[in-house]
Parts: sequence; structure tokens; C-alpha cells
Amino acid sequence: MAEQPSWIQRILAVPNDNPWKIVGVAVVLCLVCSVVVSATAVGLRDLQEANKREEVRRNILEVSGLMRPDADIDELFKQVEPRIVDLRTGSFTDAVDYEDYVQRDAARDPAMSVALSSDQDIASIRRKAHYAKVYLVKDGEGSVNTVILPVHGYGLWSTLYGYLAVKPDGREVIGLQFYEHAETPGLGGEVDNPSWRGQWPGKQLFDDDGTLRIEVVKGAAASGPDGIHQVDGLAGATLTSRGVSNLVRFWADENGFGPFLNNLQEELGDNG
Repeated sequence: MAEQPSWIQRILAVPNDNPWKIVGVAVVLCLVCSVVVSATAVGLRDLQEANKREEVRRNILEVSGLMRPDADIDELFKQVEPRIVDLRTGSFTDAVDYEDYVQRDAARDPAMSVALSSDQDIASIRRKAHYAKVYLVKDGEGSVNTVILPVHGYGLWSTLYGYLAVKPDGREVIGLQFYEHAETPGLGGEVDNPSWRGQWPGKQLFDDDGTLRIEVVKGAAASGPDGIHQVDGLAGATLTSRGVSNLVRFWADENGFGPFLNNLQEELGDNG
């Protein structure tokens, strides 16, 4: 008695233009590809998370001026102390876990954020999370010499996300750097230009009376006393320039990190 063909042989014997065979092969391929993609995603998850953490650290080190070519990021980051701040009180808090907290997600959660009025919302972010991650950079003696604040606000086409580094007094800028945006390359995208970013160090957020003065102006910054509070506008990118100006002013002022910077200055003064 002749041996019966296996089910695989029977399938292979079906003409290739048979509709059922075509559908069957497509389904099998989809299932195989899904399994491969899922397995790859799971397998790479830890690596992706590690890369995200390293990118955050790299940006923080760069905006603080600590980054050096071929430097060991983990070693440099030992100078940085991450903390959580309650933006409602301006105080440090342990109410949320630093490792798990994502400010961007919290800002979309009504239970974890507050809606901003049109008068408050100069950065066009709509909602502000209750908590934020900040980073304290310390010198060899353990004294804070730089405070790094996460900032974001709307430009022309997108929300710009970055870090503002300031001195502990909350007045003098050390650096401003964006790590995510979708502004027009060559125009608003010039926020990434090192020469433009290089204008920010040394600028004063407030005047001697405590009035918020920092702004990105149209054209060139003034050459007189007002210039210490001004940064050149981006050529051909008025709305992006205005957006950067507004987001820096928002986060430096009372609706952003203003209360925290005031509290920190008092705390460091008391400790000093």
C-alpha cells in the first residue's frame, strides 16, 4: 500500500495560484513575522531603556558644561544628584518614584497635573504636571554649583523639550539645550546650532529688582545694559524664537520653577 502524503506535501501540491493557498501562506508569514518582531522588541527592551537613560545623562552633562570627548558618562554623572520637585510648593518631595516618573505622561493626567489659564500659559503647554525631575550638579566638596531644569513649550510646528541650566541663585543661565523638537531645519531648527546656544551662558534671567527680563529678541540683542537679558532671535524663525523666549520665561517664573529656585537659594544660603 502506497504511503499517504503528509499534510505539508498535500499543501505544497496545491497550485500556487490557488486563492486558499495564497491566503494561507500570507497568514503564516504574518504570524511568523509577528512572533519575530515581538520577540525582538522584548529582547531589546532593556537595551532601549539603557540607551534612553544614557541619552538623558548625556544631555544633562552637555547643558551643564561637564561633557568632554571620550569621557565616561557614568563617572561624570556621579557629580549630578537627581531629585523630584513638587511644583506646587517648590519643595523637594518623595511623593513619586524618580525612576518611574515621566513628567510628560503626568501632564496629560488630570490627577497628576493642573490646567493653566490663558494668562498663565505663555508657553502653550495647556497643563502643568505637579512634579518635575531636576538635577543638582555638585563640586568636589559637595556644594551645588548648577541646577538643571527640564523645560518645554510650543514653537512654530512642535513642542520643544530641553534643559535649562542655571546657577544656584536661579538668576544666571549656564546653558540651554533642546533634545526634541520638529522645527523647520535651517530656520527654527537653528535652536540646535552651537553658536546660537552659545549665546545663553552668562545671560541674566532677572534684573536686580527681581523682575523677569530674559527674552529672545527679534534681530540682535542690545549692546548696552539690556543685552545681558537678551538673546539674538533666529533669522526667519520669529515664531520659534518667540516660543523659546516664552518657554524659558514660563519655567523661570512663579508658575514654573520660580518657587523652587527661591526655596533652594534660601536653603543653600542657610547651609552656607
